[in-house]
Amino acid sequence: MRYICRLLIVLLPIMPQAQAQGELEIFIDTGVENALPIAVVPFGWNRPADTQPIDLHRTIANDLARSGRFATMDEGDMPQMPVEFGHVNFRDWQLLRMENIVIGNLKQGETGDFEIEFRLLDVYKGTQLTGFRITVPRKQLRRTAHRISDIIFEKLTGVRGAFNTRIAYVTVKQDAAGGERHSLQIADADGFNPQVLLESEQALMSPAWSPDGQYLAYVSFEGDSSSVFVQNVRTGQRDEIAAHEGINSAPAFSPDGGRLALTLSKEGNPEIFVLHLSSNSLQRITHNRAIDTEPAWSPDGGRLIFTSDRGGTPQIYEVDLQSGAPRRLTFEGPYFARPRYSPDGTGITMVHGNNGMYRIAYLDIENGSLSILTNNRLDESPSFSPNGSMIIYATNGRYGSELAAVSADGRVHQRLALQDGEVREPAWGPFLSD
Repeated sequence: MRYICRLLIVLLPIMPQAQAQGELEIFIDTGVENALPIAVVPFGWNRPADTQPIDLHRTIANDLARSGRFATMDEGDMPQMPVEFGHVNFRDWQLLRMENIVIGNLKQGETGDFEIEFRLLDVYKGTQLTGFRITVPRKQLRRTAHRISDIIFEKLTGVRGAFNTRIAYVTVKQDAAGGERHSLQIADADGFNPQVLLESEQALMSPAWSPDGQYLAYVSFEGDSSSVFVQNVRTGQRDEIAAHEGINSAPAFSPDGGRLALTLSKEGNPEIFVLHLSSNSLQRITHNRAIDTEPAWSPDGGRLIFTSDRGGTPQIYEVDLQSGAPRRLTFEGPYFARPRYSPDGTGITMVHGNNGMYRIAYLDIENGSLSILTNNRLDESPSFSPNGSMIIYATNGRYGSELAAVSADGRVHQRLALQDGEVREPAWGPFLSD
């Protein structure tokens, strides 16, 4: 594939002011039956109401609601608005069959920093389940709200929350001259704080996070040919790490961050290679006349899955890096592509194609069972959340190509609509360190 257009590349450091014009709106199409009822009460605030820098309670409630596992209470239905434990009338909440409530306070100190206190309460036991108090600068308020959501999610579901994470994606917009402008962007997992990492008049593809969340690998078609770059998401500094003759595509970081799996055609047809970043040495993994592409690492770093048409149609194969022996994993259909391991290594998400429909599927590796998770016409580029509970992907929607998410069991569906341009190639980032 070649893209013939004038080159325009703009490198941008990731700074708060370098924001994209559009933000993501989240629509929950389907949630889990018998979702846990929870009320997130507006936090107390020690200054005039119109000076509150962020609605902490609304950010937390939105996080929990979009997981599909919680039924959050409307503020207008709340029987009271307590901000202290001693002010809670648990009987009132019990009558409304509310199982848990979240209360808290936000205070701005003389230095300008903010003290946040929250409590998660069990309504029927009348006890506190968890909580904390922390002081943060203004720029950390939204991230702290996501951390609170993560704590609540884990306490009530037993699964680590993934609200305090980021996503990367590519947007495509028409410019005034009728051409296309491609942008590589990152945003919080709820779609807020979108930031432009790179802009180009030529195609950008396949963003892939490093395991520490500090770098993105991606494909750029500068000079009308494909190259793989690795870029620091904070400073914007980037390095071209693969620009061989032919195809350079589909980068994927190893779990230890020291290797990058790639598709290269420098020796003829597309094959899977592993680039050792410290030595810049290449190791060829596959040896077949077919097209081998889209590698992804197992969580232990010992195996790669990839797409290959060596059997006549695109299917998913797995190769053990010690033995080098590949094995076919998919059989139930004529088309499978873009595989990704679940974080625990027990399953694989991929695109399943049949009768002109391309949908997101999940394969249980142990028993070989395949589940079709979506019901759209054209879904692509699935990527697991770091806790394995959700899968983000691109699909056709009201605004052209947009983002959507589905739970790994297929019960929770969301649409994440970008208001300005089309959005493609999503990649969910790792857990952020505290």
